[in-house]
Amino acid sequence: MRNKRLLAVWLQQIRAPFLALSVALTLVGIATAYWHGFGHLGRSLLLVAGVVLAHAAVNLFNELSDSQTGIDAHTVRTPFSGGSGMLQAGKTTARQVRLAAYGTLLAAGAIGLYFCLVSGWPILVLMVTGAIAIRFYTSHLSKWLIGEVVSGLTLGSFVVIGVHYALASFMSLDIIYISAIPGILTALLLFLNEFPDAGADRRGGRRHLVIFFGKKKSSVIYAGAVLLLFVLIAAGPFVQNIPYTELIALAALPLGVAAVILTLKHHDDPARMVPAQGLNVALVILTDLLLAAAYFL
Repeated sequence: MRNKRLLAVWLQQIRAPFLALSVALTLVGIATAYWHGFGHLGRSLLLVAGVVLAHAAVNLFNELSDSQTGIDAHTVRTPFSGGSGMLQAGKTTARQVRLAAYGTLLAAGAIGLYFCLVSGWPILVLMVTGAIAIRFYTSHLSKWLIGEVVSGLTLGSFVVIGVHYALASFMSLDIIYISAIPGILTALLLFLNEFPDAGADRRGGRRHLVIFFGKKKSSVIYAGAVLLLFVLIAAGPFVQNIPYTELIALAALPLGVAAVILTLKHHDDPARMVPAQGLNVALVILTDLLLAAAYFL
């Protein structure tokens, strides 16, 4: 029973439900490699493990920083933002979380080094960039107005590019193009979840786009980014070597429209933003999964 409780605490501490994003992103890279004629089940599973471990490290470093700066003590916790609350409740300690953060990062790095050896040095470039972003996101990048962009690149586009390269050992413009879509989605996931936390983040020393532009302008930016996302999806097969099945990702459009409407109406009301955040999470995961399915089909 004690072990089950401990497992439940750590699953909350690493924010396990959000790790579904890592699986979906990895599947996109696996699917593009498969469509180009490359596939390896064992290496694909290892890549899933590596990306999930890296994402867990992101969440652990974020929890540690937000606890130390007092951000989590002032946030209005929602199912999608505000931290896990495990440190504040005394169910884990800062030392434990720090060790877990570095441990998961090192484990992800070990997997990355393996793929550097079997697939080539470009994996090392992506891996080092990602590691720097993981370690310094909360302490530096989130204060420099580049947190959303860096997250979109490293926990979005670079995952797709890196997984594809790890399996296929080559890169092409169509992969870079398609990787932009998960990149935007990951940035949007972070961006919308910053709305309820903006006040606490400001007091904690952060300076992200929602703080800089304000919630009203940020809601318009969110709407424009969702529009850009679906323009890229619709144009993909006509401008790059992308299968026409990719257009099935347009099925996620109603989720995007609903999230935009709610955000434009309720950007300043954290309670009413929760449904928009939920729709945004569904938009991100579903679109990534549809992209992967499109390439497998």
